[in-house]
Amino acid sequence: MNPLQSLQSDFQSFLLRREEGLLSRVAGTARVDAQTRVAIYYDAYRQRLLEALDANYPVLHAWIGDDEFEQLGLAYLDAHPSQHFSIRYFGHRLPEFLGAEAHRDRPYLAEMAALEWALSEAFDAADDEIMRIEDIAGIPPDAWPGMRLRFHASVRRLNLSWNVPAIWKAINQNIEAEKNGAEATTEVPAPAAEEYPRAWLIWRQELKTYFRSLPVDEAWAIDTAVAGGSFAEICEGLTEWIDAQNVAVHAAGLLKQWITNGLIREIVIA
Repeated sequence: MNPLQSLQSDFQSFLLRREEGLLSRVAGTARVDAQTRVAIYYDAYRQRLLEALDANYPVLHAWIGDDEFEQLGLAYLDAHPSQHFSIRYFGHRLPEFLGAEAHRDRPYLAEMAALEWALSEAFDAADDEIMRIEDIAGIPPDAWPGMRLRFHASVRRLNLSWNVPAIWKAINQNIEAEKNGAEATTEVPAPAAEEYPRAWLIWRQELKTYFRSLPVDEAWAIDTAVAGGSFAEICEGLTEWIDAQNVAVHAAGLLKQWITNGLIREIVIA
C-alpha cells in the first residue's frame, strides 16, 4: 500500500469506526489539537449522512421527532455504514434495522420505513415507456393466453400489517402545509394493526408517486405477472376467487386498469 492509500485507509477507518491511527498523521496547533481537527470531519460526515437519512425518511422523522430520529440514525450508521458511492442509497436497510429485536415493541416503524423507501425507489426509477390502451388492440385474440407483462420500473409491492399508509398521508399533508407556510391541521391516526396483512401497490406516473391497497385477487395477479406468469396462468389462478366463466373478463379488466395507471411498459407475446 502506497503512502496515499495508507492515509486514505486511516482516514476512512476514523470516519467509520473512530480508530485512532489517523491522529498520529495530523498536525495540531496550540489553538486546535489533532483530536479536534479530525473530529470536525468525523462529526460532519455523520451529520451529512443523517441529513441523507432524513431526505429518504421525512415522514418517519416527523413521526418520531428530532431527538429519536437522530438517535436512530446514529445507531443505524454504526450498524450499517454507507456502502454506496452515492448517499442517495444510504438507509436502504433501515426497514430491516427497525424490524430487529430492539424495535419489536413498535413494528409499525419498520413498515413506515418500508413504505417510504418504496416510494423513494419508485420516484427515482427509470423513465420507462408505458403502454396505451390502443396498443393492445393489435394483439390477436389467440395470442392473449401466452402474453407476459413487463411492468414499469417504478412498480413496487408491499404487504403491510399496520395502518401506516393512512399515517403517512396525514403526516405528509402536515409537512406540505408547513412548507407552504400554513398550519399543520391534519389529525394523525394512532398506529392500529390490520386484521390481516393488506397488499399495497406503489408506482410512479410521470413525476408523481402513488400507492393504493389491492384486493387479494389483484395482488396475486400482479405478483404472478411480475414473476413472469402468462395471461393464461393468471386467469387460471384467479379462479380461486372468480367464477371460471367470468375470469377472462375479470383478468382483462385488471389489465386495462394497469395500463391506464401506467404500470405496464410492454407485453411480450410468447
